[in-house]
Amino acid sequence: MVDDNTIIEEIRASYVRADRIPHPAEIAVCAQQGTVTLRGTLASPHQIRAAVDIAKSARGVRGVASELSLDPRDRWQDAEIRGRALQALISNDEVPADRIDVHVANGWLTIKGEVKRQYENDAAFEAVSTLSGVGGITNEIKVITAGLH
Repeated sequence: MVDDNTIIEEIRASYVRADRIPHPAEIAVCAQQGTVTLRGTLASPHQIRAAVDIAKSARGVRGVASELSLDPRDRWQDAEIRGRALQALISNDEVPADRIDVHVANGWLTIKGEVKRQYENDAAFEAVSTLSGVGGITNEIKVITAGLH
């Protein structure tokens, strides 16, 4: 069986080679036991289909969940920053990435969501704080502790 890191690396390399995906860094890739999740923003339904098809064709993939968004405006720089931010969150074991989303407008990054512990909030902020091209960060992640909501 192919391990998840190998699956992620193969999919990301395929995106770089694919002319159907003009800006591969816009796509964040996560894998758990062969099930791949794609997150990010692409410019056309064709690009979304291509991204899913490429992921499905990777060796060891059992299934693909697409959380890809469509934004036909030419904002590839913001979309690329969002993709890199999502990848940074997914890659950090201290961050519950499935509970955090990222929005980028004109280089300004906003992270939103709910976490159970302050260190998860801190880890999420730290994960995106060193990304190039980011003009600033707004942290709207709420820490929800048991019994308080």
